[in-house]
Amino acid sequence: MSQTSSQYVPVILAGGSGTRLWPLSRSSYPKQYLALGGELSLLQATVKRFSGAGAGAPVVLCTEEHRFLTVEQLEDIDCLKRDILLEPSARNTAPAIAAAAWHISAKDSDAVMVVAPADHLIADTEAFQQVIASAVELAADGSLITLGIKPTGPETGYGYIQAGGEASGPSGAIPVESFIEKPEKAKAELLIQNPTCFWNAGIFVFKASSFLQTLSTLEPAMHDATRQAVTSAVADLDFQRLDEAAFNRCENISIDYAVMEKASNVLVLPFNAKWSDIGSWDAVHKATEQDEQGNSGVGDIVHQDCTDTYLHSSSRLVMALGTKNISVIETDDAVLVIDNSSAQSIKAAIEVLKAQKRTELTTHTTCYRPWGHYESLKLHPRFQVKRISVKPGAKLSLQKHFHRSEHWVVVKGTAIVTNGEEEIMLTENESTYIPLGTMHRLYNPGSIALELIEVQSGSYLGEDDIVRVGDVYGRA
Repeated sequence: MSQTSSQYVPVILAGGSGTRLWPLSRSSYPKQYLALGGELSLLQATVKRFSGAGAGAPVVLCTEEHRFLTVEQLEDIDCLKRDILLEPSARNTAPAIAAAAWHISAKDSDAVMVVAPADHLIADTEAFQQVIASAVELAADGSLITLGIKPTGPETGYGYIQAGGEASGPSGAIPVESFIEKPEKAKAELLIQNPTCFWNAGIFVFKASSFLQTLSTLEPAMHDATRQAVTSAVADLDFQRLDEAAFNRCENISIDYAVMEKASNVLVLPFNAKWSDIGSWDAVHKATEQDEQGNSGVGDIVHQDCTDTYLHSSSRLVMALGTKNISVIETDDAVLVIDNSSAQSIKAAIEVLKAQKRTELTTHTTCYRPWGHYESLKLHPRFQVKRISVKPGAKLSLQKHFHRSEHWVVVKGTAIVTNGEEEIMLTENESTYIPLGTMHRLYNPGSIALELIEVQSGSYLGEDDIVRVGDVYGRA
């Protein structure tokens, strides 16, 4: 990718877990893939935000678990030209950005990178594109640019940037004095009184070469490890798999700690627009259109004599009576009720669920796969009922199970089923039984979605009881 064809390369960080928005956001389907600010998911809205003049094809970093979900969401918005780098493990933002810098610099070492999280809300796309254009110009001389949001309140869930000195040029960029980690409320109240103190938006602009040169001085081990992770990356379908051994040598550290706090050429560019990292349910409430009493919500909801109440319904009616300053989030297998003033304390509650090994923390009853999705309708220690939907032309892996048998009933579409040595075609109201240990596969040859009911029975029904022998998606 060359600067002659584009002014900058968007780098989208989509590897987060989003646990603070449980129960809607879960490790198998984190918040960047949710539609919280409109019809598009946060990831899709982020990519769309870079669709203006000057933006090249994006580089998206995500995890192995979410790779097919990422592709599907990008294709849904016709983002067909992109590079997707798979992070072998969670190593925070510094190694991820470094890997993207090596990947980009292999094509054009002077390319300007615009790094943005995939899970933020920015209401004014035009204003965002304007400030990015200014930041790209500033980055041309080797400066490292970060966007600073003018605070509207003493938020304790955000980091802060303290600037100082003279503004650099007409853009109003100011040298950074320090980065301040999420403060206590008393300190936050003092910080926002300073006109040169900003919220840290986690959006960075710099040349790939400038960043890598700075990294080589400040974090030489990470510099070398990420270079090896990219040069030894392996192409797999739509993805570039970063080398696991090299990437895992990197320290788990953010770009703020690793580079921005230590570098001497960092400028903060003020961005005066409505922005939110959607890091809590209180933040979601504030970002959603409210009525005269400060109530808002999504889904089949009713407020009665409520103030400052957020309701989110996924599968049924949710009604609140006489409530104040709370959020209620309902999914088909969990309900969260939280005081908005305690929104940042949800991490402690998540640790309780982890200790209890609750599956509600990791997966929804509906789970997405590259071939489609399935919904768990009934789960019992000895049996499970699922509704399976397979995309037209899609094919499940050739597999077997050691602990369960399965009975498939087609309710819509046409299925070609491999059942042991036999291959059969099933249409609506037809079924087949797959004994324990039998090799089997499901394929939708039709032009409409295939839907079927699967009844599992056996001593163990976990998703890890799958032995894949062949798979068109490279999961075998």
